[in-house]
Amino acid sequence: MFDCAANTLKDFGLNPDNLGANIGMTGMLHTHSRRLDFHPHCHFVVPGGGINLRRRQWKKVKGKYLFNEFTLANVFRARCLEAFNQAGLTVPYGVPKKWGVNCQHVDHGKSALKYLSRYLYRGVINENNIVSNEDGMVTFKYVESETGKTRYRKLKGEDFCWLVLQHVLPKGFRRVRDYGFLHGNAKKKLRRVQLALRVIVDLIAPRLRPVFNCPHCQSPMNIIGYIQPHWQPG
Repeated sequence: MFDCAANTLKDFGLNPDNLGANIGMTGMLHTHSRRLDFHPHCHFVVPGGGINLRRRQWKKVKGKYLFNEFTLANVFRARCLEAFNQAGLTVPYGVPKKWGVNCQHVDHGKSALKYLSRYLYRGVINENNIVSNEDGMVTFKYVESETGKTRYRKLKGEDFCWLVLQHVLPKGFRRVRDYGFLHGNAKKKLRRVQLALRVIVDLIAPRLRPVFNCPHCQSPMNIIGYIQPHWQPG
């Protein structure tokens, strides 16, 4: 699902009828809804343009959106179902004929990254949202997306544990992946993008080592070596 969405976006970017350039993106995988139900979906933050490698020229998107979201949804659905069939996976019954793609213009993108990072690094549920744990029942609160109101959900302890554990990714899966000129192995492409946009990258100042003072005279000591401990970890 992750790679299908990314490859669809890349092909749309390379298409001369759309942008005709190599794009970059950061994809984030979410597996739960606000009620903590299993709801896998992808978020992608895509810059409003791409690099033409042959001309070494940055091509900026005209308007606020890279692609038509309805066409993007149809192509993504077709590729995703094809990948399921090739992998021998059974497509669930009742898969809707129309899939939704929600495209939003977020200015410089910093607000979108800040919003999505909260879901990635705070865990499935914030401890402050767990209201009570009494008599084997767990109650937690969440904000309903449609109304913006705070709702409460009460479950048995074992059901709550299952609700959380089903969002633990299997070994080898990653929640965040970079594609295109933002990929870790595409440093040359990223450098061309920076040159085309005349971006000046600030050098990171080296981190100073901590100063150790002599316990007797309190003067700074020069470190000439370290002695490994004689004990072995248990």
